[in-house]
Amino acid sequence: MRKFAVLALSTSALALSAAPSLADYTLNILHINDWHSRIEPINKYDSTCSAEDDAAGECFGGAARLVTAVGERRSALNGENVLFLNAGDNFQGSLFYTTYKGEVEAEFLNLMETDAMVVGNHEFDDGEDGLAAFLEKVKFPVLGSNVKATEASALGDRVREYVVLEVGGEKIGIVGAVANDTAELSSPGENVSIIDDDEGITAAVEAVKAEGVNKIIALTHVGYPRDLAAIAKIPGVDVVVGGHTNTLLSNSIDGAEGPYPTMVDNPDGYQVPVVQANAYSKYLGELNVVFDDAGTVTEATGDVHLIDASVEPDEEVAARVQELAGPIEELKTTVVSETAAPIDGSRDTCRAQECEMGNLVTDAMLARTKDQGVQFAITNGGGLRASIDAGEVTMGEVLEVLPFQNTLATFQLKGADVVASLESGVSQIEEGAGRFPQVSGLRFTFDPSAEPGSRVSDVEVQADGNEWTPIDPNETYTIASNNFMRGGGDGYNLFAENAENAYDYGPGLEQVVADYLAENKPYQPYTDGRITEAAAMAEEAEEPEAMAEDEPTETAGDDAMTEEDGEMAASEEPMEETDDEAAMAEPKADETETEGEMAATEEPMDAAEEATAMEETYVIMRGDTYWDLAQKFYGDPEKWSTLAEANPDFGERGLVVGATLIVPPAE
Repeated sequence: MRKFAVLALSTSALALSAAPSLADYTLNILHINDWHSRIEPINKYDSTCSAEDDAAGECFGGAARLVTAVGERRSALNGENVLFLNAGDNFQGSLFYTTYKGEVEAEFLNLMETDAMVVGNHEFDDGEDGLAAFLEKVKFPVLGSNVKATEASALGDRVREYVVLEVGGEKIGIVGAVANDTAELSSPGENVSIIDDDEGITAAVEAVKAEGVNKIIALTHVGYPRDLAAIAKIPGVDVVVGGHTNTLLSNSIDGAEGPYPTMVDNPDGYQVPVVQANAYSKYLGELNVVFDDAGTVTEATGDVHLIDASVEPDEEVAARVQELAGPIEELKTTVVSETAAPIDGSRDTCRAQECEMGNLVTDAMLARTKDQGVQFAITNGGGLRASIDAGEVTMGEVLEVLPFQNTLATFQLKGADVVASLESGVSQIEEGAGRFPQVSGLRFTFDPSAEPGSRVSDVEVQADGNEWTPIDPNETYTIASNNFMRGGGDGYNLFAENAENAYDYGPGLEQVVADYLAENKPYQPYTDGRITEAAAMAEEAEEPEAMAEDEPTETAGDDAMTEEDGEMAASEEPMEETDDEAAMAEPKADETETEGEMAATEEPMDAAEEATAMEETYVIMRGDTYWDLAQKFYGDPEKWSTLAEANPDFGERGLVVGATLIVPPAE
């Protein structure tokens, strides 16, 4: 049993002793996790940053900045003991992975002189062959003590249980483990099995200790909660460097999920520092650890470094990234499938009723996760950005439908919370809000004339054998959605607050849909009545005489739409979020105006004023967003910030219907 490093220490304390003794050994650990192929810089929503935003200093990370950041920290620590560790999930998340299948990630990780990496679940997304190709490229050990490959596996013995590195005259043992449910989250194949992480690490620790090593790092891809609850408590583990949950730990950043490092009591009577550095190359973690001669951690300090515009991109790497981006444009022209008819993804349908594109996307999500026990899928109509023409379907067309780099998310939720979330989804249908739910494996009726919060009825879940049963408020259901909604986006707060066993880092939705289209070629678009509008049902039940009348008739409810309203809706686009908001992880409170307020602001203009407005100003209409208006006025939606900067009173999500928008001239 090890000696206690301290007598008393809170979990947030960092220093475990006042000063090192002559026999102490200091190790500096630089680390990243969950890069997810963000080779290019990202914006504040973790999606690929536009060139304009990058030039404006509003971007983070990317390979060129990451190479600089690692190099600068190595230089600052020159002469000291340094390791650079990678906690897995470098695959999946951008078209760089779709195009190069890990070769680019291997190239830049080699350039950064990575010392060791643990395999992440996404490293198996293209099966063992995909990982095997990556292993052939990398110049550093890849670990996974709980990854067991048979003799028939293409992996061979290249995913190692542990590695012992000599750093500054001391031997450092590094053991690795991937998430226990990797076989469900990804595709390791029949030749690879995943044993329990604690079993694998315990055995690896014993093997390392047998070589006379007493300083052991667990490099894991199992998630922050699992690191705290299990990995840090395995006897012999001294430090945990983790990934998988994209957790931001920091002592200086508001909103961090815990201190950096988080200290955990080990049963052997010492404390173990646990660290993680968010994701997508936005942060570089730096942990300074002091060991005594017995291998016990006596001091652990550090924090994450934000890789923002203050970090100069490495010029050679930036040029290489630009070179690699060339074939990605070719990828967009790749034919992935064909469709027998146009697939309707228009906003006026997908934000108001069941639509063909919503059925395609949610059917694809459900099919992809059915073997994980998922019972139904829900996505937001606002995330569907285009229709697809009949005939050949290219990857570029799929990306136009799903441009946000959202990932497939799975979680569990009570039936009552599902119904409440559907209520939220149809609560702003009058404004055409992007929260309208498209579903698969689920069906429901809604009444737009009822008060918000009381519009949804007859919610049913499709069981095996295609039988439909009423949703049980007390039953827990397994659901597929996208990571934006799972984080509470578009008003789906309960997906964030009450979800259990959530996993937000599945494959990109665009790839899920492309794969589904390829598997169902030629694809036949359809609707099947899974979402029914009560008002429409009532109209169908009216007497033939009433239905045959030429003049419009009023329907019950103050919110019923007249024929004139219908014509207006046909010419106006429903309210939606901007592309950037659709990637945001936090919803915004309803800021729409009542019809009375709209009428009050829409004052008629005389001819001179109207001419001026057409030239230099624009009256905001229902459904307008900066993104779409930038397309309208400049032919480039990514110039939305030009409009936003000229109209600071509105903000990115608060366009006021009827107000006047200043339209600067195109540059």
